[in-house]
Parts: sequence; structure tokens; C-alpha cells
Amino acid sequence: MIIGTAGHIDHGKTALVRALTGVDTDRLPEEKRRGITIDLGFAPLSLDGVGTVGVVDVPGHEDFVRSMLVGATGIDLGLLVVAADEGVMPQTREHLLILKLLKIPCIVVALTKSDLVDAEWLSLVRTDVQSLFDASTGPTPSVIPCSSRTGAGIGALRAALSEALRNARTRGADDLFRLPIDRAFSIKGTGTVVTGTVWSGELRTDTSVRVLPSGKTARARRIEEHGVSADRARAGARAAIALAGLDVDDVPRGSVLVTDESWQATSMFEALVGVASDLTDRLSPRTELRVHAAASEVGARVVLADAGADVESPTFARITTDAPIALRGGDRFVIRLPAPLRTIGGGVVLDPCARRRPMPILKADLLEALSVEPAARLRFLLDTESMRGISIRDVPVRIGCSPTEVAKLIEVTGPYVGPRNLFSAQAVEEVMATVQRIVAEYEIKSPLSSGVPNRTLREGLRVDEELADIAILEMERAGSIEAYGPVVRRKGWLPSPSPSDIEISNRLAHDICAGDREPPGVGELVARYGSSVPSLLHYLERQGRVVQVETDRYYDRGAVDVLLAKLRVELVPGRVYVPAQLRDVLGFSRKYLIPFLEFCDRIGVTERREEGRTLRQTSGVLLDSFQAHP
Repeated sequence: MIIGTAGHIDHGKTALVRALTGVDTDRLPEEKRRGITIDLGFAPLSLDGVGTVGVVDVPGHEDFVRSMLVGATGIDLGLLVVAADEGVMPQTREHLLILKLLKIPCIVVALTKSDLVDAEWLSLVRTDVQSLFDASTGPTPSVIPCSSRTGAGIGALRAALSEALRNARTRGADDLFRLPIDRAFSIKGTGTVVTGTVWSGELRTDTSVRVLPSGKTARARRIEEHGVSADRARAGARAAIALAGLDVDDVPRGSVLVTDESWQATSMFEALVGVASDLTDRLSPRTELRVHAAASEVGARVVLADAGADVESPTFARITTDAPIALRGGDRFVIRLPAPLRTIGGGVVLDPCARRRPMPILKADLLEALSVEPAARLRFLLDTESMRGISIRDVPVRIGCSPTEVAKLIEVTGPYVGPRNLFSAQAVEEVMATVQRIVAEYEIKSPLSSGVPNRTLREGLRVDEELADIAILEMERAGSIEAYGPVVRRKGWLPSPSPSDIEISNRLAHDICAGDREPPGVGELVARYGSSVPSLLHYLERQGRVVQVETDRYYDRGAVDVLLAKLRVELVPGRVYVPAQLRDVLGFSRKYLIPFLEFCDRIGVTERREEGRTLRQTSGVLLDSFQAHP
């Protein structure tokens, strides 16, 4: 677990960390010279009943709030430090606002320098601090007076920290690994080393990792937790990881270390955002803002669906960033104005992989559910993605849940599940309605057909193949349609030729039969009987009266049976025959011979060899359509 300090400059955060841990977290020469914290400092702290936790010491100066934000994200407990001799100051309020925006679950307040004030003043400061939490819905935090110089109250503060962390939610090791990088440096003999708090999952040594947003890969050569060599980095721990194959410049602060392939960087995401009410009228899609998420800080533009929102009433928003960042559903972030420097709001990520579309106006109860419930976010994304669906592999990242929770979320939300994607019930119902319409229209336009060709149906749907499969299968189960070979049709539907169609089809069958071995082509028949000939020929073929031998020529079924019988009787199995010999057997001219022999190859009567053709020993004769045997 991780404790992060917060508070105004010179209120004794670093001295308090030293009193608790024995470690001076001011490591930079400039910090020593100026006597203020400029960058993040880290120290291990052993607490009774909890074990070793990490402490992140953050700068208190207003110029270094960006560093404070890096240290504050991902912590389990915020240690708000207020000097008893000064009381609540501007950065006290801003740091506390940041802790609230990031939804840090636990806060403990340390009233440092309590040895410098009398009891009455200390009581006034305590009351002032407690008033900061009067409007908060959470429990009132412990306020512990202490002195880093004399050691008074340090034991009570350690006990308060232990009590708060014993009740804190632990992070599961079964989640996807993620470590936002807050420091990167090089050590001779080791190479590039990155440090950060493991937000989720775990990483073992020699595991391959990716760095986002760059996408570069490396190997975790060595791992340390709280300064001690370890075989793995676990969720909730401070870790230093030596990376093989990368330079320090490849892993700047703000990068994120991941292992699963579903993680990706994004430059546009959707979120619930709360903005200070005095600024909502002044914000526009062109307003330059800074978004702080995990260890990242990027320029951004925010478009609010409801411009009247304030910090207590979050609204739906789409955020476009100047540079890609790695986010996950449920992540908290902070928004600041770059000039003048000011924290103005924050929010929670709903969809890290958003796309441009009309922004919805959502009801307050749904907004609240979306901010805290993965199931609500999954329903929301299923609805917004509609026909596109959501990749099952991407659910843990886009929704913000562990891989082990995906099956339960699917059961709760009830989407249709394909081999790779999830689809909402509404999307499936819309496709089913389209299938019904296409089938009905095809029946009217093609009364002689046995149904809609599968390819024609899917081209008309214009949706993902998985979604089409799900909709068609659901309709088959319901009994509204049926698959009949390569076509789909209304269940029980049969071709309905008109009297004119029957008359013309009989003439076609007569002309083809009269042609025997040399029947007329389709073009000739169209010239004689009109444009309905192709569909009538297919109708005759389904009746078994004709056989399509080549693309534009049909034969009488009886004539084909006689010719095939000749081949079986007169050809010697195992012997190869050249076309001239086969022409003598069948009595064909060359114009008709080769197409008929190719037909025999397709249906399995003969087999083509380099020098000719031979009779197949075991032939399964299938007198289906020409297209059925490509």
C-alpha cells in the first residue's frame, strides 16, 4: 500500500516523513540548498498489523503542483499535513481538492509543529481543519497533533495510519499489470531503471513489457520492492524495475509499463467531468487545459455535454489530448488551467477508446452509477458502440475490471456473446429486423427463388460478420427463418411461379432437352423468352429437370445421366484418356467437350491428370449447380 503526503509548502511534510521512516526524502542538491521539496521523494514505512508500505513525499509549493499530482495518483491513503502555527493555507485547500478529485479512499490529517503553539490555538486550528471536511460525504478523518522535532504524537500518528490502512481495500494480483513511471534513471552495470507505484496486477522478472504511449518493448531484468530485491512487483507496492533493451530517454515520466496486449494509448476519451461552477461559462472547446492522469500531464480540450455543470455535479464530456496517454475505464484524473495555474476540476474515465459521435445527456442517477460501477460502464459502452460491438479481450481495460470479473459482468449485463465480441440486445434486434425486411423483399422480387443467397443477405446487412451470425442464429432458433443450403428464407416458404412462368419454364426444358448434347446457351434462351430466363433456369434446376454444366449452359438431367453412364461403362479405371478419346466416347464436338469434362471433374466422376483424364475409382456424383463446385 502507498501513503502520499499533501499540504502547503513549509508545513513539515518531509520532516514528518523522516520522523516516521528515518529516511530523508529530499535527494536533490537543490532541495538541500533551498530547504524545500521540488520533486517526489520515497521511503518505506513499517506499520504494525499492516507491514511495509511506501510513502511518497510531494512538493508543497504551488509551482510544483504537477509533481504533487504525480505522487498523489495511485495512493491508498492521503496524509494531509497542516502546520499548527499557520493553519489552513492555499495549497492545503488545493491539495485536499486534488485528493477528493482522485477519490483517495482514506485521509489522515497530521497537525505538525504542534509544540510551537498552545492548547487553545491548537484547538482552533483543529476546528479549522475539520471544517474542510464538513461538506464531505465520507467519514471525518483522524486529526493527530504531532511534532517531528520532539517526537510528540508520532506514535499516535503511526497508530492512526495503521488503523486506516487495515481497513483499506487491497488490490488484487489477478488484474492486468500497470505501473505509471514517475522516475527513470541509469545505473552503471544495471542500465535503465524505472520506478513507480504498481497500480494493478503483478510483474515477474524476465517478463516482457511494453512502454506506452511509445509502444517500445523491453524485458524486466531485475525488480526491487521498497528497495529490496524481489522476484515480482505486486499491486500497491513501490517498485524499481531494471529494463533490458531501452535507454532512459525511451521511458520519460508519464509513460506506463504494461504487459497485456489490450492496453493502448489514446488521444480521445469520454469521461464524467466536474468543473468549478465559476468557470463553466468561460470554458469552450478551444480552451487550453492540462489533464493530469496517473503520472501523465498533457494539454487537452474538453467538450462538456452540459455546460452548466459544477464540481459537485459531474457531466458527460469528451476530452481530446495533445499527445496520446494510457488510460483505463474508471481512472480518475485532474484538470488544471495552465494560466493562471489553478486546479479547476476532474473526473473519471468512462471510455478510454472513444470515437466521435453525438454526446448524450445522461440522467444524474446514471452518471453516479457510471462513475463507480463497471457493469454500468459496460452497458453504456454496449449501447454507444451499437453495431460495432466491444472486443471481449478489451473489456478489462475499457471497462476497468480484472479479467476474472469479465464473465460475471457479462452475466449481469446480458449482452450477446460472439467468438470475439459483445453486442447489445438492441443492436441484435435491429439486425434481426433488417434480416426480416431483406428476406421479405427478396420473396416479392424473386418469387421463383428458394431464398436469399447468404452472400446477398450479408451484403445487405452491412454489419460485422459476428453480429450477422448472432442475429441469423437467433431468428433460426425462434423459427422465423431457416437456412436452406446456401440460402436463407422465411420458414416454410416455397417458390411461387405464375402461370406464365410455368409455361416459359416448360418451353425452356423442352428446348434444352431437344438440344441433347449441344443445348442452347443462356444468351440464346434469353433472346427467345426474355429476361426471366436465368431465374426460371435456376427454378428448373432445383426441380431436378436441368443441370448447370457451365456458367451459361444447362443440360437436360436425363441427357447428363446418359453421358455419365457412358463414361463409367466405357472408361477403364486407372487408364488416362486424352480429350480426343473422350470426344469419341461422348460424341461431343470440342466446343462442348471441354466444359463438360470440367463439369465431370467438379462432380467427382473424372480426375484431371497432366496428360489427360482418368475415371475416379469411387466417385460421388453430385449433380448440383455449377456454382456449388468452384
